[in-house]
Amino acid sequence: MDGANGSVVSEFVFLGLSNSWEVQLLLFLFSSVFYMASLMGNLLIVFSVSTDSTLHSPMYFLLANLSFLDVGVCSIAAPRMIYDLFRKRKAISFGGCISQIFFIHAIGGTEMVLLIAMAFDRYVAICKPLHYLSIMSPKMCLFFLVTSWVIGLIHSLVQLVFVIDLPFCGPNVLDSFYCDLPRLLRLACTNTQELEFMVTVNSGLISVGSFILLVFSYVFILFTVWKHSSGGSSKAVSTLSAHITVVVLFFGPLMFFYTWPSPTSHLDKYLAIFDAVITPFLNPVIYTFRNKEMKMAMRRLCGRLVRYRKIS
Repeated sequence: MDGANGSVVSEFVFLGLSNSWEVQLLLFLFSSVFYMASLMGNLLIVFSVSTDSTLHSPMYFLLANLSFLDVGVCSIAAPRMIYDLFRKRKAISFGGCISQIFFIHAIGGTEMVLLIAMAFDRYVAICKPLHYLSIMSPKMCLFFLVTSWVIGLIHSLVQLVFVIDLPFCGPNVLDSFYCDLPRLLRLACTNTQELEFMVTVNSGLISVGSFILLVFSYVFILFTVWKHSSGGSSKAVSTLSAHITVVVLFFGPLMFFYTWPSPTSHLDKYLAIFDAVITPFLNPVIYTFRNKEMKMAMRRLCGRLVRYRKIS
């Protein structure tokens, strides 16, 4: 018996997405393209905001940190899923599984709070424009960032502290391509109903509550824009629509995973692919598609990189 975790199970085996070679090839091409696009797109945003003085504002500071988190989101499960697609035995160590769950919930919880901070930023910018820079000061931005990470880490650790010592003495097969708490709890050799309820409260209800809070806040901001319509209202609505789209894409799969009592296996898996690969890709596309300042900053960064390569 393994003394570290009180278990005879030292690894878990994934069933993966499909046994069909054609489907595996399609998933390999699809996932690889979107993973690389997610990685490059979000890194481009981070470096553009960091190096371009015209983007040194609270909104872009928060956006760069969201992109940094999305680099983490797309790198937790996607690379291993791509690597495992053509392997007959898709195994992950006990420690690797726990680490994967930790980072999924830590980064997910951090991003949840950061999206709320971005909603507050847009509220101040649109509803209190004269006080924007005094309210959204560098100290306030740093406070939002630190708070996001602290809450994300606490959210993850609270769940894992109860899970890591569970006895896993029998089945070790996960019908998925990554480790997640609901499926892992079902493999424990003990009654986990209370822990499953805790996960539902901690992850499910927090996701639903945060989503409702964000929807109401954006509705309030849109109502304020409509009530005090001016020349800049179309730009504000365009920015808010991008934020709302990202919120729906982020919280939609989360609410399904942690609040749906018995999700369909195939639907669960493909929603997980969407959450792991496509959502981090869509975030930079959504935020930069109509943003002239960001597009110009990216062009300037790419131009500097091209000139540097020519010189070197």
